[in-house]
Amino acid sequence: MSDAIKHECGLAYIRLLKPLSFYLQKYGSAFYGLNKLYLLMEKQHNRGQDGAGIATVKLDTEPGHQFMHRLRIAGNQAISQIFQNISQEVGEMERMYPEIMQHPGLMKGYLKFVGEVMLGHLRYGTQGKNNVEFCHPFVKSHINPTRNLTMAGNFNLVNTDELFSRLGQYPNNTLRESDLGAMIETVHYYLCQEDDRNPANLNIEGILKQATCNFDGGYVFCGLVGNGDSFVMRDPNGIRPCYYYQNDEIVVAASERAAIMTSLNVQQSDVHKLEPGHAIIVNARGEVKHSEILAPRELKACSFERIYFSRGSDPEIYRERMALGRNLAEPVLKALDYHLRHTIVSFIPNTAEIAFYGLIKGLEDFLKDIQVQRILARPDMPAEEMHELIHRRVRIEKIAIKDVKMRTFITEDASRNEMVQHVYDITYGTVERGVDTLVVIDDSIVRGTTLKESIIKMLNRLGPKRIIIVSSAPQIRYPDCYGIDMSRMGDFIAFQAAVSLLADSGRESLLQEVYQKCKDADAAGTLHTENFVKAVYESFTDEQISAKIARMLRHEEVQAEVDVIYQSLEGLHMACPDNKGDWYFTGNYPTPGGNKVANRAFMKYMEKQEGRGY
Repeated sequence: MSDAIKHECGLAYIRLLKPLSFYLQKYGSAFYGLNKLYLLMEKQHNRGQDGAGIATVKLDTEPGHQFMHRLRIAGNQAISQIFQNISQEVGEMERMYPEIMQHPGLMKGYLKFVGEVMLGHLRYGTQGKNNVEFCHPFVKSHINPTRNLTMAGNFNLVNTDELFSRLGQYPNNTLRESDLGAMIETVHYYLCQEDDRNPANLNIEGILKQATCNFDGGYVFCGLVGNGDSFVMRDPNGIRPCYYYQNDEIVVAASERAAIMTSLNVQQSDVHKLEPGHAIIVNARGEVKHSEILAPRELKACSFERIYFSRGSDPEIYRERMALGRNLAEPVLKALDYHLRHTIVSFIPNTAEIAFYGLIKGLEDFLKDIQVQRILARPDMPAEEMHELIHRRVRIEKIAIKDVKMRTFITEDASRNEMVQHVYDITYGTVERGVDTLVVIDDSIVRGTTLKESIIKMLNRLGPKRIIIVSSAPQIRYPDCYGIDMSRMGDFIAFQAAVSLLADSGRESLLQEVYQKCKDADAAGTLHTENFVKAVYESFTDEQISAKIARMLRHEEVQAEVDVIYQSLEGLHMACPDNKGDWYFTGNYPTPGGNKVANRAFMKYMEKQEGRGY
């Protein structure tokens, strides 16, 4: 994704089912659990680079000893810093009390993060809130172990104010401005009620049923209770991803399957999806239960996970991204009038590489078909011509290289845009000037800012006759409110194109009509019942909007022709059959809160207000 956006967080949960001495004897280390937590977090580093945090709960601690510990650090080196801190603590213990290191029971008493229940979190901050107090896990502390709760998750809730109102609470700004604040307060409220009724045997399943019945959003969250109970739960639409592995030694859950496969050295068949609306609950005695907390609804797993967010090392995601690229071969060939001789294919950024391979395979299949047809049609073809034909290949070049993540201290727009042009370097001498067409595939096009101000200008310096930008995702038209920080309507290049097309055809009044419908629904309390913003796009075909986007992305200094080709919705669903969450493309939100967010985002656009619509 050439346009940087903040997105999914990463979750890692570990519950050791054996005493720590078991892992020392079998694996040679009482730090087995911490080592696996570190691996799970590092293997999901792509999911959060603004901060990280961990929490540990120790079982069977002596009265008066701390049983729950947490450490959070902000910044893109947070994971390494957290585990460096732990390593330093271990090193000091080894120097001062070497005899303790062979007695896991004693180690647990002296080392903060040696315990049986562990939680790790990687954070991408939304709306610029990157301070350490916004990093997960959050903690609700109490002198009573059963009323201590730490939680983290990968989610957005769209009804946090409603949840706080139901509790009759008005917390500080940190809690109120964080979705996790509303979530942990709600779960803790019912946890305390359950502790009043049955402190010796908490009914975690009942707590979660009461707490989550009013959650509106996409979520996977994990909670550790001070008494040793723990849980991981997924939303009933399955919007956010969660995978788990379980044997008689350990229970592991994470946001990505490949992270578990690598960290635990297990096969794909050993790692399972947590079903929508379900929770894994492990009590203090180590008894594991899989419970349906909320009735599963229509599966709307986030398709952006497959297009961009999750690492492509997952076997299914790899195949799906290949399919996304292959789907684009035919529309690319059509745009080229089926002439590949003077065409060069490349990709930007690196996350688009797998889709690029799929596109190349599709183009190569076309070339093979042409070769077969011509050979069959001319069996007496001269050897030299035959040789040239069978050795014809799709031209592939590494056109652009992202050297560094450049930052500029300049805030003035013109100067900043000039600096942004140099985020990528180009490979000179690869393009025949004025003759070749460049086909460059991207994961998706959100705002188009980097394409217009950097990438297309940069490619133009190579002197191509034509530049075709290919998006492996469909047009992004609507805000997301379930985990991705894409919330301002005016940022979307597809929305800008639709507004511009309305102006071109003298129908700007439609915007006021939609705005009035939103205002009326807001006043009536029915803003969640319908996505009124769909009307902005209804008059135009996908091709018309794509053509307008191409004109908008072509800077006045660019001499090359510019075209844009998007993935179709049908192509997306064919490539990703199990992840049909497509609300950012279609406006079909899986929960009522999504409609409300889209309508509010449009109202903010019309009123020229900043901020997200939830």
